[in-house]
Amino acid sequence: MKYKANFQPALASLLVFFLGATLHSKDENDSDKSTFPRDEMLIPEKLLDVSGNFLSSDSLNQKYIGLYFSASWCGPCRKFTPKLVEFRNKFSDDFEVILIGGDGSSKAQANYMKKYSMPWYAMQNQSTEAKFTSRFCEVKSIPYLVILDQDGNIITKHGKSDLLKMGDQAMEEWKNK
Repeated sequence: MKYKANFQPALASLLVFFLGATLHSKDENDSDKSTFPRDEMLIPEKLLDVSGNFLSSDSLNQKYIGLYFSASWCGPCRKFTPKLVEFRNKFSDDFEVILIGGDGSSKAQANYMKKYSMPWYAMQNQSTEAKFTSRFCEVKSIPYLVILDQDGNIITKHGKSDLLKMGDQAMEEWKNK
C-alpha cells in the first residue's frame, strides 16, 4: 500500500503534464511568430558574461537575438555550438546570442561557455527568467535556437535548422521575415 500512495501523485503529475503539452501544442501550419516585449521577462535586464559578471541587456537593442537553449552534457549541443559561434562572429553587428543553459550549476555553465569560446551573454542558470523563457518558447529538446527580431518578436523557433540548412543565408532570411 505504501507504493500505491506514492504512485497516485506521480500518475496525476504525468496526466497534468501530458494534458498541458496537448493543450499547448501547435499545428505545423501555425505561425512561429509571437510577440513578446523585450522589456518583460523574455530578455532580463541583467545577463551574465563568461566570467559571471552581470551586464545590462541594453547593448542588445536593435539586434536580432538568438535564444540558445543548450547544455554542456548534450552531445548535439557540443556539435552545434561551434557552428553558432562562427555564425554569430560573422554577423555580430546585427546578431547576438543569449545562452539559456540547461546545466545544473552556474559553474558548469561558465565552463561550457569558456570551453567553446562563446562570446555571448547568458541568463543566470536556473533563474526564474530562464525557466519562463524556456516555457514561453516551448522548448522540447536541445539544442534549440529561437530567433527574435529587433522588436522582440519571435520570427522563428527553427533557428538551428535554418542555420544548418542555409548557413550564412539564414541571417538574410530572418531579416526578411
